[in-house]
Amino acid sequence: MATVREATIKSKILIVDDKPANVLLLEHLLAEEGYENVISTTDPREVVNLYVAENVDMILLDIRMPHMDGIQVMEALKEVLSPDDYLPILVLTAQTDMETRQRALSSGARDFLTKPFQPWEVFQRIHNMLETRHFYVNQRARANVLGEEVFKRTQELRDTQLEVVRRLGRAGEYRDNETGAHVVRMSKSCKFLALKAGLGKHFAELILQASPMHDVGKIGIPDNILLKPGRLTPEERVIMETHVEIGVDIIGGFESEMLEMARQIAATHHEKWDGSGYPNGYSKEDIPIEGRIAAICDVFDALTSTRPYKDPWPLEKAVDYIKENAGSHFDPHLAKLFIEIIPEIVALREEHPDEDS
Repeated sequence: MATVREATIKSKILIVDDKPANVLLLEHLLAEEGYENVISTTDPREVVNLYVAENVDMILLDIRMPHMDGIQVMEALKEVLSPDDYLPILVLTAQTDMETRQRALSSGARDFLTKPFQPWEVFQRIHNMLETRHFYVNQRARANVLGEEVFKRTQELRDTQLEVVRRLGRAGEYRDNETGAHVVRMSKSCKFLALKAGLGKHFAELILQASPMHDVGKIGIPDNILLKPGRLTPEERVIMETHVEIGVDIIGGFESEMLEMARQIAATHHEKWDGSGYPNGYSKEDIPIEGRIAAICDVFDALTSTRPYKDPWPLEKAVDYIKENAGSHFDPHLAKLFIEIIPEIVALREEHPDEDS
């Protein structure tokens, strides 16, 4: 690893002075001190382009020049300087008045020397300023690396969380659907319908992540009820409906946007537009829209899937069911939109088939 001294010596320095003799003098002095990465111009109008093109580390700048004075040069540089950059500018000028010094320092100069100057003092100022830039650049690079690492770790945690959610959702489905492909198709259907409804990419991605847990409460339903091949008795139906409460309890009250939506879906995807659903008998817009979306997508995929208690319905019959129950079971507007995206929904079964399909 290069030492601080080695790093500062390799820095690129731009000399800006309208007098060629002054430029030559500074180039000679810097070369004697070991600075070889030096460029210069006698036209201040070239400074901005040189800074951008040459990745300059430091500028030695005169104040009184034709076309643009040093103050104007520094103002022009502000237009291209990154807000988080540190560009050392050392003003070297024959002007000694306090107003010029004040204007230079307030315009972006980091230090100020009047001509004639002592070479040793110029070198010390240059070294100190380049050293500061070296530490600043290194610190920013470390911060960027740390930021990337934090982002990577955060993404890994998020991916792990989502995978746990998916696995937990599939655990509930494995009780009456051996492959668990239902939760994949259903969640992707929810995403497609959310996008079709104009709810935006963030909401659509959120419902994709949250909806796999809609029936996680099935974990708590006895096999003799969940897997019963025939119609449930009223008493068995009451027990089956408790999977909603169980699911909400499993998801818990952890404060997370995704888990909050998962709770809402688990709690309301069996509510109906006309208020005849369960567990609370909500109706119309009192049912959260994520619950209304999940209700359509869940029912449609369940109708077209094999279950212990039924054979899969033909596509046309399932579509007719959604149409016929729009306005009673389902949000009529969402049902209409769902029918419009049936080709995308059907493609999901080809992409994620049940093992026995």
